[in-house]
Amino acid sequence: MPDTVPVTIEVEPDAAAALADPATRARLERLVRRTLRPAGGVDRLFAAMDALSDEARHRGLTDAILEAELAAYNAERRDRPPGA
Repeated sequence: MPDTVPVTIEVEPDAAAALADPATRARLERLVRRTLRPAGGVDRLFAAMDALSDEARHRGLTDAILEAELAAYNAERRDRPPGA
């Protein structure tokens, strides 16, 4: 990217290891740019949601897992007594 400079920040070792992945590093760079120069609240929200989604998929979350978790959550809520 033109007109950029490297910046050093301190992170935990596991975070540093994750940044070895070029795709993860690129997502984080985009997130930092958008956070420091927000185009608007909605744009920041969508950018954060995209970054979280990308990271979840990178860690193995699939649509099937997400649907199963949501179904379990909804079933649990149905089984609760009102007001609980």
